[in-house]
Amino acid sequence: MKIKQFLPVFSYIFHPIFISLYGTLFYFLMVPHYGTENMIYLTLIQVSILTLFLPLALYFLLVSLGHISSFTEASIKERKFPVFIQAILIFSLIYLNKFQFSSDLLCFFIGGFISAILAFISILVKYKSSLHMIGISSLATFVYVMSLQYELPFINIVAFSFVCVGLVASSRLYMKSHSVNELIVGSAIGFISQFSIYYYFYVYNM
Repeated sequence: MKIKQFLPVFSYIFHPIFISLYGTLFYFLMVPHYGTENMIYLTLIQVSILTLFLPLALYFLLVSLGHISSFTEASIKERKFPVFIQAILIFSLIYLNKFQFSSDLLCFFIGGFISAILAFISILVKYKSSLHMIGISSLATFVYVMSLQYELPFINIVAFSFVCVGLVASSRLYMKSHSVNELIVGSAIGFISQFSIYYYFYVYNM
């Protein structure tokens, strides 16, 4: 079996719906923090409910109603409502936890909210920027900025995260889901959203 035939797997593993949970798990497992065990579990539960389980429930509802045809392949029209709802759910997560989240996690989710808004705007102007690339680029950038912020020896993890960016891009091209330009725009949205928030909070305001 050709290696290329494994590429679609990365579109499922790094589906945008999982990115918030991946970023939260990475933060609690790898980055120094001062949260209690109860706070960690509560945060993971909230993130799972608002960014994973509710969107999944919405997905299955829209599939049953015939408004969405695929988990990884959605037209511009099909993605409008889910992306809008995702933006609302991320905003709700930020609003409910603005005093509980560490500044690092708060920046991560604010960046995610900005990405969702930019993705929604691109849908309104009928441009199909890659949601997969927005997600994986956001995650890779978050890993990178955390390694900068705390001067952690994350060379292998950072390298792996950016390899995953390439694998997801290759997957989307192999599945003929996006053009190269759509992948570049998606990557730019994810990178700029995360890095601009990091720069504002940790560099500009220092």
